[in-house]
Amino acid sequence: MTLQHIILLAVVQGITEFLPISSSGHLVLTPAITGAADQGLLLDVSVHVGTLLAVLIYFWRDVLAMIIGFFRLFTGRMTPGARMALHIVVATIPVVAVGFYLKESGIEEQMRSVEIIAWTTLVFGVILWVADKVGMTINRIEHMGWAGAIFIGLAQVIALVPGVSRSGITMTAARLMSYERSDAAQFSMLMSIPVILGAGLLAGLDLHKAGNMELNREVMMAIGFSFITALITIAVLMSWLKRASFTPFAIYRIILGVALLVWVYGYGTAPLETLF
Repeated sequence: MTLQHIILLAVVQGITEFLPISSSGHLVLTPAITGAADQGLLLDVSVHVGTLLAVLIYFWRDVLAMIIGFFRLFTGRMTPGARMALHIVVATIPVVAVGFYLKESGIEEQMRSVEIIAWTTLVFGVILWVADKVGMTINRIEHMGWAGAIFIGLAQVIALVPGVSRSGITMTAARLMSYERSDAAQFSMLMSIPVILGAGLLAGLDLHKAGNMELNREVMMAIGFSFITALITIAVLMSWLKRASFTPFAIYRIILGVALLVWVYGYGTAPLETLF
């Protein structure tokens, strides 16, 4: 894989991972649009690791509070950090269980098609727009209870289908429960930590078994470029959501979804890059 291709994938991942527009969908579409070979799930996970580092650094105070709070649980103390950590654990269990099943069954690879991405991009873009319009802005992240964490966690399972967007569906669920936009984004990003960490560990085992140093260098470059891009994107998104809505992201999804459907059902025999 060329350096230019790695940079492109890393930048696409860094921008789309925490925006509600589906990073996995864009990573599948990138080779389809450029005409390059599909990078595969391993490099997909590698650029996710870069975004994991970005969210750990940006939300380091929350992460530190959760770690300290978790250990204080053993002394019988329930701190806000401990409560947040437990909520994230509860919200993560469903996606881990279903994700493991999909990986072992091979269904995961079968869902990486432009047609599926087109429909999920469009449909869940509309759902995001509706949820953002009807949802009030009265709840903060510290108001979350067990029911809220479970509801958002179950919504995250849907994001295993490419094009749905993990951040998009979790922010949508949070907005349906009337959480403020920036708080919905914050909880969504914190939820990404165990999910990306688990996927990264599995990818690391694959790299170790492969013993391919060239592949390792590609992975390290992908992590670095996606980290820088993701850190900038998180800062911009959090600033945007404090004064504006999710509407631009919903509109982008709807336009992209329609364009892809036009290609799938109207020009499906032509290379995808000709549509753009």
